[in-house]
Amino acid sequence: MAGREVYFEFRRVGNYVRVTAIDSLTGTEITVAGDAKAGEAMLKQTALRKLEYVLAKKQG
Repeated sequence: MAGREVYFEFRRVGNYVRVTAIDSLTGTEITVAGDAKAGEAMLKQTALRKLEYVLAKKQG
């Protein structure tokens, strides 16, 4: 993901948080949900890993 910006959006829904991550280069967007107690850093890391997975899968 070097040289790319990733935008994150956090939305609390009850006891969990929905995190959306968007790749600035391709516009690819993913969403994950996690426990609100997990902390922003952990949720960001989880979303980033899923985004990397989806981008790699798209490339083949």
